[in-house]
Amino acid sequence: MTPVRMQPNLVDHFYAGGARIAALRGIETTSDHQPEEWIAATVSRAGEPGVGPATTTAGDVLRDLVAADPRAWTGTDLTGGDTGVLMKLLDAGQRLPVHAHPDREFASSHLACAYGKTEAWYVLGADDGAAVHLGWTEDVDPDELARRRDDQDGDWMLDHLHRLEVRPGDGVLVPAGVPHSIGAGVFVAEVQEPTDFSILLEWSVTTSGRDDSHLGLGFDVAMRAVSHRATTIDDLDRLVLRTSEGAAGLRSVLPKQADVFFRLDLAVARGGETAAVPAGFAAVIVLDGSGDLDTADGGMSVTRGDVLAVPAAAGDWTVRGDAEVLVARPASTESAQPQGAV
Repeated sequence: MTPVRMQPNLVDHFYAGGARIAALRGIETTSDHQPEEWIAATVSRAGEPGVGPATTTAGDVLRDLVAADPRAWTGTDLTGGDTGVLMKLLDAGQRLPVHAHPDREFASSHLACAYGKTEAWYVLGADDGAAVHLGWTEDVDPDELARRRDDQDGDWMLDHLHRLEVRPGDGVLVPAGVPHSIGAGVFVAEVQEPTDFSILLEWSVTTSGRDDSHLGLGFDVAMRAVSHRATTIDDLDRLVLRTSEGAAGLRSVLPKQADVFFRLDLAVARGGETAAVPAGFAAVIVLDGSGDLDTADGGMSVTRGDVLAVPAAAGDWTVRGDAEVLVARPASTESAQPQGAV
């Protein structure tokens, strides 16, 4: 079994962006509000089942392929087309709203899903001074936060969140429950648990309203999933991994604690040296250069902007040539792996 190439899978959204995705992928956007591409995705956007699932260049919906043979695709008995991971390209042409995501315990109890939405960002590009906001600088009073949310006081929220300037090569883990926002001018590969659960604290900068912002649970329930505790400087140090260009091979671009949710690695082949990737499902995008992706069943040429889905049945595979390839995989088999809906 060999990897399959994927068609472009741009997603229209309320926020502007998309030019950097188009430049990387060698494609054209059809509007200036296509700031996301869902990479080898089998997940649908909340309330829109037709938006999100990716299609191969042969015209097959990847989710259907995975659902038909989960053992070959994921090496597990996951059902319903679940691969255990979702990767996106996200090009923020404007600041995203302050929001948070539920953890697995909350999602299991209230959303009939074993996955929450811990996520992480690997920065591919950033304007000078561009930043993300992550975690409260001090404990916030729940009643005060509820008032600021109802008043849509985004300035207060941003003033109480850590502001982190970012640069290419930064990896940032965003634990479920921690409020955050991506700033204008930041281009990331985002890897996450495979859901689309978001609690909007700041809906006024979106096309959503209050009733669309609490996962249909009401804010009295939804706010239980939002942290009110400070994220300390020590916490931030553990959540951010700043990397620079390294030697050929496979290396993680995220803090170690991400591994129980997903993995994101950079496979670099250079100067005759290769990068080996262990067997398992992978969503792949070629960030730079060109080369070959070799499996036991054969090889295929790849170049900057290519997107592929690699099935577990392809076995261990290797990148050779002169290429940088970003590889998103689910949590390791040693980690507890949720089983989709509960």
